[in-house]
Amino acid sequence: MNFKIVVDSCCDITNEIKKNINVEITPLTIELEGTRYTDDGSFSVDDFVKKMNDSTTVPKTACPAPAEYIDRFESEEENVFVITLSSKLSGSYNSAEIAKDIYLSENDNKKIHVFDSLSASAGEVLLTLKIDYLAKLGKTYSQIVESISNYIKEMKTMFVLNKLDNLVKTGRMSLVKAAIANVLNIKPVLASNGKGEIIMINKGRGINKALGKMIAAMGETKDNLEEKLLVIAHCNCLKRANALKEKISNVYNFKDIFIVEMRGISSTYANDGGIVIAF
Repeated sequence: MNFKIVVDSCCDITNEIKKNINVEITPLTIELEGTRYTDDGSFSVDDFVKKMNDSTTVPKTACPAPAEYIDRFESEEENVFVITLSSKLSGSYNSAEIAKDIYLSENDNKKIHVFDSLSASAGEVLLTLKIDYLAKLGKTYSQIVESISNYIKEMKTMFVLNKLDNLVKTGRMSLVKAAIANVLNIKPVLASNGKGEIIMINKGRGINKALGKMIAAMGETKDNLEEKLLVIAHCNCLKRANALKEKISNVYNFKDIFIVEMRGISSTYANDGGIVIAF
């Protein structure tokens, strides 16, 4: 199949994975203290996270304009699959849908489908890997759309953050709950509720105990994990991600496990030490 995958920059795909997949990234932007950053190859996560943690200003993120997506549709591939972060968290999905409608109204030589991942970060990487696998397996456009749509409904996204600052700054956690968590060193285990919204499923005192609770929660999904891929995304904590991979491998027999480093958008919300998994 002649195909292309277009993702937004909340998809924390690595350069190593990109070598084997025809994927193009559409960057979101981040604004902090009056400076706007483009989440592309020139973005330094380390520098930005340090500046963000030293600032009292709330970082703001903006989705790509439809024109950004249209530019990426202008290629020779006849089949285009677009993956965006959850429509409950960003306007990226709506922007991509508008771009698709505009492009197809003027061009009838392509098939374009936009997937709302109902996830972010590791979840988008997982969907990218899955689409690439199905396309190279010889599945048709319609078969891929149906398969991935069902896969999204079954996909699980969980995460543990070492710092809650940005959840508070963006209104996703109350000041009272955050204050208690910070004082007692409580780390919540968060997850997607299957609709692209964030919920708390457990908590632990200290990040290691919280990660242990997350590992236990993975087994409660009743999925056939030996048939699945697992993606672990981390923000400046490769050692923690590798340790998590080893612990998960001791409990569950995933088909394969990928570790990826967060780009700018994911790092803005996950912050230093944050971990996101999807399977």
